[in-house]
Amino acid sequence: MAELNHTIVWARDRAASAEFLAGVLGLSVGAETAPFLPVVLGNGVSLDFAQVGESDAVAAQHYAFLVSDAEFDAALERLTASGTTIYADPMHRTRGINGMFGGRGFYFDDPDGHNMELLTKAG
Repeated sequence: MAELNHTIVWARDRAASAEFLAGVLGLSVGAETAPFLPVVLGNGVSLDFAQVGESDAVAAQHYAFLVSDAEFDAALERLTASGTTIYADPMHRTRGINGMFGGRGFYFDDPDGHNMELLTKAG
């Protein structure tokens, strides 16, 4: 059975974007593997942050992270303390936390406009 190993996350400042996500998730940025800065998730999948050229645009993508209730609460606290707006819906129309999928969830933008999602599932 195939498994996702890694994906590239394009950024205007790969170090800042990798540090932002790692900080939200309580992780560390891995060692540079030119031209990438990896953030390795708990299931071994890495998000490899890569720099776009100065005149290139970043196409916003969606990344969803399944987390425990404790990780959810810690990430929410970090984002709230940083002044990051939290949305209950993927279109960013309503602020707050949702109750979709039998757990809790929210959406927020990373520094490059990627639509990030954190969600839990009912235990």
